Parts: sequence; structure tokens; C-alpha cells
Amino acid sequence: MASSASSSASASSSASAAAASSAASAAASSGRPAQETSSGAPQARGALRAELAALTTEAFRPELADIDRLPTLDIARIMNGEDAGVAAAVAARLPEIAAAVDATAARMARGGRLVYAGAGTAGRLGVLDASECPPTFNTDPSQVVGVIAGGAAALVTAVEGAEDSKELAAGDLAALSVGPADTVVGISASGRTPYAIGAVEHARAAGALTIGVACNAGSALGRAAEHAVEVVVGPELLTGSTRLKAGTAQKLVLNMLSTITMIRLGKTYGNLMVDVRATNEKLRARSRHIVALATGAGERETEAALAETGGEVKNAILVVLGGVDGRTAARLLDESGGHLRTALRTAQG
Repeated sequence: MASSASSSASASSSASAAAASSAASAAASSGRPAQETSSGAPQARGALRAELAALTTEAFRPELADIDRLPTLDIARIMNGEDAGVAAAVAARLPEIAAAVDATAARMARGGRLVYAGAGTAGRLGVLDASECPPTFNTDPSQVVGVIAGGAAALVTAVEGAEDSKELAAGDLAALSVGPADTVVGISASGRTPYAIGAVEHARAAGALTIGVACNAGSALGRAAEHAVEVVVGPELLTGSTRLKAGTAQKLVLNMLSTITMIRLGKTYGNLMVDVRATNEKLRARSRHIVALATGAGERETEAALAETGGEVKNAILVVLGGVDGRTAARLLDESGGHLRTALRTAQG
């Protein structure tokens, strides 16, 4: 996880120090009282309570008020039933997800980056998705980045107040020099988290493509972004615990954003991970299996092709199916922008 988020974590850490020195202004921008004794604190707290009470993700479910009295198996059945509806909620937003993917792939094809930004569970999910791209798709760690409010420490420990600062988000993205080629995805279950909204606002002002992933309809995050993906999964089993259904929904959406974008960028051949990075014995075995599946080659031919290409799966497939040597395979793939099908058509004349 740390490898793909290292640059963003250091950016978050430095920005956190700056945010700490301007806590009062951060609190003001988020609607959070700077101090308990401030004259406007009761009104601010009341406004925040009213705002949260209006959110679907924060709604109380009286029918579950005695859930702690139920047998464990019954609680498990209820949770499982709740989770069963998440996929359907995501399905209702597929057109929006597809549009966001196509826009993201177009920018990444021109050398742009995919940057996730969020706080708490949402931020951790972004870092998780980013960290899995290098081993799965052989992306550079700087190509898909996860930024979390509060920096690396926030991955395992809550960083007090970090999610309440738009300025912190702007500082984190400025440290990454986010610009017109990039895509920034703000992630927030409530859709009101100042950090996620601030990230999207900064990115949009910098000319980047922006996507807002939330679990409430008509969210502030959705309004701030060019592409709103609002997956409404309903109130949680535990009131306000958005690491449950909302977290699952966000994970599914991020899986789609990164995976389908990589498919569009030619990182797969059919449903095979031909850009997989073989960094351990399991992945080396998977590489051999992928080459065999894609080409129908036997063990000896597969091993020879991988040796010819320095273990590069996509190149090895081109060597076998295109009848070219390793150097030619590398050149054809470079000329095709990494799209194996295009390179194969060229090799086969």
C-alpha cells in the first residue's frame, strides 16, 4: 500500500502541518466550530446535526434498535441481506460510471494520472485501489495515486480534524502538481466531507477531470465534480457506520474505475492480465499460465518466449502469436501504445 501512496502520503504530511496552524480557518470553511467556547459554536453544532440528520447514510433505523439482543446468526443474516442490495445500487449508476471511465481513460492515454482523494474509510479505499494497480497492471506507482486526509498515519489511525479542511486537500493536490492531464476522484460516503470537496474544487480549478463518488443523492461533492457517481445504498445497519454498505459500494465503484480504465488503455488481452508484474513466485507462475492461455503454447515454448522478453507477458504473447523476436515485439507494442491486439495485427500483416 505504501509504495503507491508514498508521494501522496508525504504531501499530506507536510500539508497537515500547514493545516494545523490554520485550524480556525479550516473549521470555518467546513462549518465546524473552531472552539467549544466560540460564540457561534452552539449554532454551528446545531447546523451540523441538522445537516447530518438529512443524510440517508446517517439515518436511524428503529427496527434494528434491539439488534444487540439477537443471536449471532440472525445478526449475520441481517448484515448479509443488507449487503445483497449494494450491487443493485451500483447497477443503477452504471451509465455515470461508464462516462467517468471513458473520460478518465482519454486523459490517461495522454499521460495523465488517476488520483483518489478522501478521508477516513473513503481515503483508505482510494489508497487501497491505487496500491493494487502496479502489481496488477504494471503501472508506475505515480500513475494511480491515493491521497488521504492526514497523510500516511491516517491509514491506520484517525487524524483528528483532517477531514474538515478544504485547505489541506488543496495543499495535498498542489504538492502533486495536479493539472489538466489528470483525473481526480473525490470519495465521501456522506458527499459533504470538506476534504473530498476541497480536493475536487482544487482539481477542477487546475483543469483536471473531476469525479465525485458519494452515497447520498444531490450531494455537495457530486455538485462540485464534473461526473457525479452517487450510489445510494440506504441507512446502515449501525447508524452512520459508512464503512459498511457505503464502503462496499465505494469499493465496487473504484474497482470499476481503475479496472475498466486499464482495459481501455490496453492493459489486458481479453480478460487476461497481460501487464501483470511478476514480483514473486506466485506471479511468475501466473505469468506462465497467462501466456499459455493466450497462445495455446506448451510449457517449453512459453518458457522460451518469456526468456526472450525478460519475463514480460504481453511481449511474450506477441512473440508466440506474431512470430517475431523479443526486440521487435517491444517495438511493435511501443508503436501501438501498449495495445496488444493492435500490435498483433501489425505483426501478422
